[in-house]
Amino acid sequence: MRWPFLTLIFLTAAGLAQKPAAPVHFAYQPIPFALDSDESASRHVPETMAGGVAVFDYNNDGALDIFFANGADLRTLRKTGAKQSNRLFANDGRGHFTDVTEKAGLAGTGFDNAVAIGDYDNDGHPDIFVGGVHRNTLYHNNGDGAFTDVTAKAGLAPGGPKLWSVGAVWGDFNNDGRLDLFVVNYLAWDLATEPPCEYRGVREYCHPKYYKPTANQLFLNKGDGTFIDASVSSGIARYPGKGMGAAAADYDLDGRLDIFVTNDSLENSLFHNLGNGRFEQVALNAGVALVESGTYMSGMGTDFRDVDNDGYPDIVLVALDSETFPLFRNSGRGDFFDNTMRSRMGPLSRTMAGYSPAIADFDNDGWKDVFVTRGHVQPVHAARALTAEQPNTIFRNTGGGRFEALTEEAGLTAQPPRRHRGSAFGDFNGDGRLDVVTVSISGPAEIWMNDSPAAGHWLELRLEGTRSNRDAIGARIKVTTKAGAQYGHVTTACGYASSSAGPAHFGLGADVAATVEIRWPSGQMQRLENVKADAVVKVVEPR
Repeated sequence: MRWPFLTLIFLTAAGLAQKPAAPVHFAYQPIPFALDSDESASRHVPETMAGGVAVFDYNNDGALDIFFANGADLRTLRKTGAKQSNRLFANDGRGHFTDVTEKAGLAGTGFDNAVAIGDYDNDGHPDIFVGGVHRNTLYHNNGDGAFTDVTAKAGLAPGGPKLWSVGAVWGDFNNDGRLDLFVVNYLAWDLATEPPCEYRGVREYCHPKYYKPTANQLFLNKGDGTFIDASVSSGIARYPGKGMGAAAADYDLDGRLDIFVTNDSLENSLFHNLGNGRFEQVALNAGVALVESGTYMSGMGTDFRDVDNDGYPDIVLVALDSETFPLFRNSGRGDFFDNTMRSRMGPLSRTMAGYSPAIADFDNDGWKDVFVTRGHVQPVHAARALTAEQPNTIFRNTGGGRFEALTEEAGLTAQPPRRHRGSAFGDFNGDGRLDVVTVSISGPAEIWMNDSPAAGHWLELRLEGTRSNRDAIGARIKVTTKAGAQYGHVTTACGYASSSAGPAHFGLGADVAATVEIRWPSGQMQRLENVKADAVVKVVEPR
């Protein structure tokens, strides 16, 4: 079902196009975590692909906490002690974090790569899916500060080929009120059969072409704490790839969540949801399989949100230097066009290597920006001439989907350049400005506290489904102020291997009140009038 007002509104108000005088700015804050991916001169591929992170409120105290996935010994795929432990940090609400991993029972056992947050049993406590090398784990939140490994009980334990998960997306893909799980699998890797690759006599990570593709997976929630593997019946398994990132959005506004997957040196995938648990692969016809030049890219992470305020979610993905960071703009007619060059993302990113893009309004002006973690896939001492360690960059939306790149200006050179990987965002200190946490290979994690001096007003919506899934993942939101309209949807998928599970955030610019319209996953519509700014507003779906 389409929203009737979407056919009437193309954003015409000039107010949202006026940017504040000061740019987006962040201040560095340390957190005691360093990623240990068992990096060695042998150059085993999983070493360079680690680094998922999640932002979510694990104990429902209103403050966003941080979970880091960590590596393991690649010979045994077992963690070797505290240095490779996954870590959970509790937030006191002011942006100060305390390690609570031991109490939570989240240290983990294997080589963990990806994180996805979702309340799969609708009990009000966010659960954690952790994807990794030849092993995935589902942690059930007990509601008392501790988690239980329910992987086998839930039917998610491995029972076939040795797959390597680098991402996952929670979403109610069959609209039954329960969260299902889409798992992104990378290439077929095994230590015993890994080919040796060199460049000018120096060992380097092998190109993806030396490995076979693998199929992604779809697990449907049965509602009794277990899942059924619907990868084959849904059509997902028909299209193996080398997935690096995934995001879900209802791109054609038909009321069903669709899934976009970036593939490494292969065509991307766009799985159009046909209903009844079935999908079709439409990336080529939709214009997102390849960039405008028709070449393969080293597709890394992705995000799938509306960047131009026209009501239709757009797609951003990142890749390696010389490949640019593509932006696919949703036409509103069931397909996309490559807006990489016209948006200026192309020329701005041409010399950059990126991993994790996050689309959000970091200066609260009503236009969503793109924060990108940067760093090359190859090691620091690679034989070829490349810049492996890079600073992060924010691409600031100057209105209508055009961007400017801010790195030093945004304070992001306050730390040395690193091989950054995953990222997640949320308001850590309750000041209404979105902060970011990032991870780097063999380096410390970084918290970037948003202290943008001219940030506008804001509104955060914490939705709670009743007929819909409790997290309200898939809910579409329209916020209207005097300056115009903007749109968002609820999702926890973010960037590369990561998850951002905070409230839905909207910048309001100079305005202080808004009308909010919500289309819940159940199809129910809800309208709120004169919603005040600078607050977190809880909205419960009418029964």
